[in-house]
Amino acid sequence: MLRYVTRRLISLGLSLLVASALIFAVVELVPGDPASFMLGTGAQPETVAALREQLGLDLPLPLRYLHWLGGVVTGDLGHSFTYKTPVAGMILDRMQVSLPLALLALVLAVAVALPIGMFAAGRRGRAAETAVMGATQIGIALPNFWFAMLLVLVFAVNLRLLPAGGFPGWSHPGAALKSLILPAVALALPQAAILARVLRSALVETLGQDYIRTARAKGLTAGQALSRHALRNALIPVLTILGMQFSFLLAGAIIIENVFYLPGLGRLIFQAITQRDLIVVQGAVLVLVAAVILVTFLVDLSYALIDPRLRR
Repeated sequence: MLRYVTRRLISLGLSLLVASALIFAVVELVPGDPASFMLGTGAQPETVAALREQLGLDLPLPLRYLHWLGGVVTGDLGHSFTYKTPVAGMILDRMQVSLPLALLALVLAVAVALPIGMFAAGRRGRAAETAVMGATQIGIALPNFWFAMLLVLVFAVNLRLLPAGGFPGWSHPGAALKSLILPAVALALPQAAILARVLRSALVETLGQDYIRTARAKGLTAGQALSRHALRNALIPVLTILGMQFSFLLAGAIIIENVFYLPGLGRLIFQAITQRDLIVVQGAVLVLVAAVILVTFLVDLSYALIDPRLRR
């Protein structure tokens, strides 16, 4: 197990290094000059050149990458061109919204998908399974931003049970949690539908194995065989989807954050792109890529814990 973890850690480090180079190169190739954007179209060329020198934009691209990478290693992601504040602090502030939102949405998705997937697998071939799978297909097809606006209309405007948007901060935990409920539900619906379908397919395949028939022959009911034996062995594809879903919920919630006006990481990246604040874009995207790589590493470890054969 130690050798397996060591190999995965080396792979994680190399992946992160390659990703940092790609992120830096892609962001630098985006058309437009941050100095010209900050000074406006009427700025004199000498003023633009002086600002470029001040921001370090006049250095050769490889040297700028090495300076940026050295700062990343020490936890310094640079200073925002627009706000003149440390990028790491800005990202940390926004993660206090995006991370709880992603975790809450993932918990809701699992809580909904687990019983639905098990119910459908236990009734395969019947009308109940067809109805449940049809409902999950609708859940996948519904755009989450449309569902988000519907939730606002029902629970915020008509019933006035939950806030329609904004985030009061974690100094008021109850109000902060209430402000995340509607966006988390909007994000969780399609993910729950996908997860339920994957779980149902994995369980149906597992229920056809010989050891399940042996368990039934020993006197276990269909529900007991499903929950005690089939569920654990069907978790590997489910964990793969969970890892992908968490990465998507953390990085891809920009539309929902804009619908509910949440100051999350996705909204920060959107604002930085519009303001040509490239150093913020680089830092935020690198943090998201690191989160995805870390989640993938944790999912791989869970594979090895569930099925020891994979350690080889």
